[in-house]
This record gives sequence, C-alpha cells and structure tokens, in this order.
Amino acid sequence: MQGIKAIIFDFGGVIFDIDFSKTNKAFTEFGVHNFEQMYSQKNANSLFQHLEQGKINEAEFYNEFRNETELSLTDDQIKIAWNALLLSYRKEALETLKGLRSKYKLYLLSNTNFIHHRKFNETYNDEIGIGSLDNYFDKAYYSQQIGFRKPDKEAYEFVIKDNNLIPSQTLFIDDTIENIEGAKAVGLQTVLLQRGMKIEELGL
Repeated sequence: MQGIKAIIFDFGGVIFDIDFSKTNKAFTEFGVHNFEQMYSQKNANSLFQHLEQGKINEAEFYNEFRNETELSLTDDQIKIAWNALLLSYRKEALETLKGLRSKYKLYLLSNTNFIHHRKFNETYNDEIGIGSLDNYFDKAYYSQQIGFRKPDKEAYEFVIKDNNLIPSQTLFIDDTIENIEGAKAVGLQTVLLQRGMKIEELGL
C-alpha cells in the first residue's frame, strides 16, 4: 500500500455487519428452497442484479420474485426476509473512518438496492442518530443509483472518473474476492478483508 491518496470502501461486511445465512433461512422458512442459487455473497441472478442496478423498482422486484419462486408471498414477507441479512453498524469502523478523513479522500462503493438502502439508513438513525452514513465519505456510491455493480469494471471506473482518481494511488477494500479481482483489473490497489479482519487493524 504505497502512495495511497484515496480509499474506496465496501459497505456490508466492512462497515456494516451482515449475515447472508439469515436471509437464506428466512426465505427457506417461507418456502423458498433455492434462495442461495438466486442470491449469495458471491452470486446474484438476473433478478437481483437488476434490483441492484436500479433497473427495476421495489414493486417490480416483489412481483418478479413471486413469479420466479411460484409462491404467493406478500410484499412485507419478501421485504422482511430480504432485510434479515442486515445486522448493525460497526461503530469502531465508523470511528476509524472519522480518523482517516484528514489523511485520505474517502469513498463508498456498495452493491445494494432501494430496499436495503432504506433499511440501513433507518438502522443508522436508530444506532447512531447523528448525521448520516454518507457524511463519513467525500462521496458515497450505491449500485442502484449509478447503474453498475461490482465486480463489473464499470462500477469502479465510475468512481475513478467521477473524482479524477489515479488508480495506482487509490486503495479498494472489500470482503469479497470477486470484487477485489474486479478492482485489480482496473489498476486499483486492494485489500481483501478476510473473516475476522477489521479496517481499524490495517494501519492505514
């Protein structure tokens, strides 16, 4: 990590604790027995890709989910199960971000969607209550707003071009190897946060 001037952070698993198994369990209890084939940390089928790219709205997502699963779940049932993976903010990580603002330009690049975005904003208000998540960064980028999702190169290039970043002077931190490989492909320096690793321990 030489000559770093900017850092791009992932959100889930880095700043916010998530557990994909909770959403899988919730959908299984509702009768969806192949959810991990539809969505997981490493994979998303076309329905979830479209949701995370903002190509479909919330109502369209619920309707298509019912069509794909052939289950008559309510919107609320789908939303509750889908949000189950969202746990809580890592307050130590937020404090680390505050300290890094004086040393680097900070950016957020998250694969997310309108449903999760609304939920983790509500969680921020409940747990932190001051300001907003976006205030910790020079700019925050969410896949459903920019139309691109990691690990596609266009997601990283969007952030790079929007801020005139030099890839070799920019560090990308994520907990998913596929996203790390995508970042490397556009010339970013990278750190893969493996299980148990925390950004406050990286010595940035």
